Amino acid sequence: MDKNVEKPDYKTVSADIYNFRAWIDETTPEILSRELTAMLTNCGYHILNCIEHHFPVKGYTALWLLAESHLAVHTFPEEELSYIELSGCNKAHNDLFRKQFEKKFYLIER
Repeated sequence: MDKNVEKPDYKTVSADIYNFRAWIDETTPEILSRELTAMLTNCGYHILNCIEHHFPVKGYTALWLLAESHLAVHTFPEEELSYIELSGCNKAHNDLFRKQFEKKFYLIER
């Protein structure tokens, strides 16, 4: 192996996943997409991709692929509920997301 070839930088992480799950009363796709994208970015997550699906008549699901894992949202407009689940390997990012999320959205007990 050539010692002059630069090796790419990478960071090792422990095999820990931190989860945050919540039900909220917001079901508007545009609001959810905008606010969740902003929160992820503000918390230091690295968004690799986002895919969305708008169901016929009503309903929305989206997945943000993160360098640190993923965030998913599923709406149930007929019940005025959305389910949010964030899984990530960075506890500090996850904790910050939870704090911002709980300030922005009204959480529903289920």
